[in-house]
Amino acid sequence: MTQFTDPELSLNDFLNGRVRLWQPLSGYRAGVDPVLLAAAVPAKAGQSVLELGCGAGAAILCLMARVPGLNATGVELQSPYADLATRNADQNAQALTVVQADLSKLPAELKQQQFDHVIANPPYYLAGAHSPAADSGRGIALGEDTPLRDWFDCAAKRLAPRGYLHMIQKADRLPDMLSACAGRLGSVEVLPLAARAGRKAQLVVLRARKGGRSAFQLHAPLILHKGVRHEKDGESYTSQISSVLRDGAALNGFSDQ
Repeated sequence: MTQFTDPELSLNDFLNGRVRLWQPLSGYRAGVDPVLLAAAVPAKAGQSVLELGCGAGAAILCLMARVPGLNATGVELQSPYADLATRNADQNAQALTVVQADLSKLPAELKQQQFDHVIANPPYYLAGAHSPAADSGRGIALGEDTPLRDWFDCAAKRLAPRGYLHMIQKADRLPDMLSACAGRLGSVEVLPLAARAGRKAQLVVLRARKGGRSAFQLHAPLILHKGVRHEKDGESYTSQISSVLRDGAALNGFSDQ
């Protein structure tokens, strides 16, 4: 896959323009999911954060905008997206270190580091379980190549003691996520995300802690949109979700919030 040229990119606003992101016109483009992921992380200034599969940097840069003073690193498999993440860090005047690497084969220097937080938005679909994407980069971003268990293994190894993992994923992958936590991470909490009241949750945000011993918690679903159906053009986000997406607010719903 070749590097992106300027005519192949658009500059998009996140958090009401607090984050501006170069993204491919044809390829994987970040939506609200990485913003919600970033908003779930209880990071504090001075802490370290690692994003596995950072893409063009949407999640990690939104987190850095909400919590100034983080020591942040992103790992991205595809070099064109790793280059975009570096460019986007410069665009937003953020000191993000981007490492182009396979998470199952991290550089030795990164293997020597531990982080207070690891975040991840892995591909949602099992290999072969979705329609092939015309763009190869988007196909890799959407379709699982590295097994989900390997994401958890990498996260557990890179977390400092008592450090947190946050991951957003499709709800039907929750059994795989819980299985992957066993023996690696504890104090597991799951926050389901439902489009509207009365709808099944399509996504979940999982929080787990290295060395955690608290009982499993399944929280009430967080509703994204007002009303029981989409009735008119325009956004219909609830006030909390609108505050997260527009104002950079933290995402409420976990036990410490």
